[in-house]
Amino acid sequence: MKFFALSLLLATADASIRSSTSRRLSFELIAGYSPRSQVTDHNAIDLDQAAMELSLSDGTAQSFQVAREIYEQGGFSKSFAQVILSQPLSRTVSKGTQITGLGQNGQVVLGKAIGDFLPGSEIIRIQYKTSDIQSSYVGCQVGAVFERDLAKDTSSSMVGCFAAGGQLSIEGSPERYNYTYNVFEDNDNARTIQGFSTGAKDKMYDCATCPYSDYEKFVEYYGAFDYADQWVLAAFASKNTDFKRGNANFAQYGFTGRGEAIKKGTVYMNIMMYVIREFEDALDDCKAKCINCNDDPVHAWDEGVAFYTGSLEGQDGVNSGKLYHALADKRCQNFKTCGTQGSEVTGISKLNYDLLSEFGRGQQELLVGNCDAARVSKERIAELIFVPVVQGSLRYAYITDKEIATAGEKAEAEGAVFAAAVLPVVHACNAKDAEIIYDNLAVGSGKADFAAVKKAFERNYKCMGITCEDVGGLWDSTQNKYMPGASPCRASSKKETNGLAIGLGVSAGLIALVGVGAVLFMRQREVMGSPIFEPALQKTEGIA
Repeated sequence: MKFFALSLLLATADASIRSSTSRRLSFELIAGYSPRSQVTDHNAIDLDQAAMELSLSDGTAQSFQVAREIYEQGGFSKSFAQVILSQPLSRTVSKGTQITGLGQNGQVVLGKAIGDFLPGSEIIRIQYKTSDIQSSYVGCQVGAVFERDLAKDTSSSMVGCFAAGGQLSIEGSPERYNYTYNVFEDNDNARTIQGFSTGAKDKMYDCATCPYSDYEKFVEYYGAFDYADQWVLAAFASKNTDFKRGNANFAQYGFTGRGEAIKKGTVYMNIMMYVIREFEDALDDCKAKCINCNDDPVHAWDEGVAFYTGSLEGQDGVNSGKLYHALADKRCQNFKTCGTQGSEVTGISKLNYDLLSEFGRGQQELLVGNCDAARVSKERIAELIFVPVVQGSLRYAYITDKEIATAGEKAEAEGAVFAAAVLPVVHACNAKDAEIIYDNLAVGSGKADFAAVKKAFERNYKCMGITCEDVGGLWDSTQNKYMPGASPCRASSKKETNGLAIGLGVSAGLIALVGVGAVLFMRQREVMGSPIFEPALQKTEGIA
């Protein structure tokens, strides 16, 4: 009787999965952006970053080791269980096959095969089902954060993990499989911050449409495909990097400087380049002039926005997060580039308003198969995204020049990692100017020449696709004026872009709603046998 009740419960859960996956649901905003697909699990990568930073803040050898484990093993994104079956699989279980079991409290736990498993397999990996609600996106969060939580006397989320032993129901299989596993050691993560860099060569250099031009600049400058991972691991190990250019000897720093190099390197180097990669991936899969066949590209585009923003920013983007969105809002306070006009010192950065517009526009272009126009949005994003690291480089060049006596290794390390995140872009424009910036901001460089760094950057703004107005100037809030010698440059020649005038926090949302309505209308017309896409395309072709 007990077995029958369990089988009925698992069968009911299977039906529930099939029903839920067949419905098209709305999704929570990501800092004002309206995703068209579920990316809550991707959005949660910032929780890995937050956990890592928490461990780094203790400044001990043990805490750095825990931080490294979180960097390498993850804890919050793409959680899966690796279980041992009591009997081998009788048939192939394909990637994505739905698998159902029970949790430690007897509740149903849903998942799917994270890979293909052949008949005879005795070990399988099951990714936990994620929800559309960010605050409860997954019920099992263990990974490497378990060790951190022991040290911090807090608890990982294990409520939604599979029980240590029990039965699994596998979609399409009449058998029920008994299994066992270690809840603490065998719940892992298939997405890590380290993986953004170690997997970059395959996904950004060797793919069918690769190499991606933005990534290629970094590979050419550093002479390494996994340059970001090498930077972070060298900082963890207190060693020197072995790059073609832009080396850093972290043996010169203690925990403070190395901690800055790690926690900023993971965001500005590892994650940032993967943001761009997701937009490129969306364009690779975009099917031109097709309304009803671009859901996958839109999902990839949504992933890019999620990795840029993170879950901690909330739906309106006014919270303080850990990823690039938070950096842009922080730097705008230093450079008086906050607000829709870029003239304030508080609030959301103009850069984030600009990018929100491009994120929304690119998504809509993909939905209707206007791939060329979506490409224009991606290229503009890849230009603007470097503004905060230029600002960071300038800020710490100023501090290590004018305030060198009190700056310490923290300020020097911050300047070094900001520069490392943008030097390849400057180098692609002018190698000599990149060398000037590196010489002044490298690890161990000491006192910087702020004026020289400022001029070196400014000579390349046009080539980089940014302007003096984008970057702004170092603002002294106590004196209500720009720092001496740090005012915005004047010679600004804005590149033509496909941007709308920004005052668009609300307007971007309205445009998105109109665009979605138009797409749904056009899809309905196709179903009715009266497509309107071709005439519409002829009217808008060439408009960016």
